[in-house]
Amino acid sequence: MQVLEGIKIIELVQMPPGELCTMILGDFGADITKVEAVPQASGRNLIDPAEAEGFKALMAFNALNRNKKSIRLNLKSEQGKQVFYGLAKDADVVVEGFRPGVAKRMGVDYETINKINPRIVYCALSGYGQDGPYSQNPGHDINYISIAGALNLIGWPGQPPVIPLNFLADFAGASLHGVMGIMLALFAREKTGKGQFVDISYTDSVITLMTFFLQQYFGGGLKFPRGEWALGGGYPYYKTYETGDGKLISLGCVEPWFWENLCKAIGREDLKVFSFTPEHFLHKPPDATWYEAEEEVKKIFLTKTRNEWFDILIKHDVPAGKVYEMDEIFSDPQLLHRKMLLEFDHAKLGKVRQPGIALKLSDTPGRVRRLAPYSGENTDEVMQSLGYSSPDIESLRKANAIG
Repeated sequence: MQVLEGIKIIELVQMPPGELCTMILGDFGADITKVEAVPQASGRNLIDPAEAEGFKALMAFNALNRNKKSIRLNLKSEQGKQVFYGLAKDADVVVEGFRPGVAKRMGVDYETINKINPRIVYCALSGYGQDGPYSQNPGHDINYISIAGALNLIGWPGQPPVIPLNFLADFAGASLHGVMGIMLALFAREKTGKGQFVDISYTDSVITLMTFFLQQYFGGGLKFPRGEWALGGGYPYYKTYETGDGKLISLGCVEPWFWENLCKAIGREDLKVFSFTPEHFLHKPPDATWYEAEEEVKKIFLTKTRNEWFDILIKHDVPAGKVYEMDEIFSDPQLLHRKMLLEFDHAKLGKVRQPGIALKLSDTPGRVRRLAPYSGENTDEVMQSLGYSSPDIESLRKANAIG
């Protein structure tokens, strides 16, 4: 048994953050139907990827859409809407990622679906939330983390901020907050018998991720200048160093005893005095010897390879990590032990690899039941489950209501 077995989810998203949200729920047993547009009915679909056989095979690597079925609906047509309403009547959750107001114009908004199914949990993921002066603004991760204040903290002094890909607002923010919001609403439904609307803002989510920093700003006025504080790479005990083989190793010696362990490991116990102090949250010490100490550590790390240093540092109880390239990640014994790499046999591609499942539940673990479908792969199957006959399905396809 899986914990979400029997929970039916309709996915109405086009972007990876929404797909990751539902992927996590699907890994734990949710039955997910991904509703995609009929290409001819969408001005933004220039090609039909389902027509390319090579593309179909590559969908096996699409972990974001594993454990899902795909149906194509033309929600601009009344017939397509009726099919969606049929799905919604028996669903538990709808997840959509449109700009606020779009779902209403399409006739698939919360108010409409709630009348059909009062138990529905309807989760809307949007950049700035469903209301407020920015609700209609376009945006992406870089914009959301800018407004939430996170981007300005990342990087080096006197240089523009470093853009952290789209990890923060998209995936740590919207995806994971979407999962939490849906699960909380389902839990509430067990008590009330009613569904509800879940409004997830990418930007709001980043504010939550900023809590540790904001509480110190509110309490003590700390602004964490970029690259000049304890956890931003401003000190020798918390940063990356190049090793003799041209690779990088990371140190996380914030606690003074870990820095002392490092100094012992590299044979420079005289550097123990350069450990963390509370003032490092405020500013860098004016004493230039801090920079000299960092230069000494840099020289020492160049004397051995990354793997040699890693073994030495771990032996001395030093928080250290190899800074992996993409092709090194899944040779790591810890990640392999934790089953964070999954492999599947594919008829055309052989071994297909995907990221593993991070949430480890002892009694109801997650698992991958099926690889990602190509767009529209399950249209007939889903239509038949709703009671449509083969002639009905063919008629709707000819009318461009389904695909």
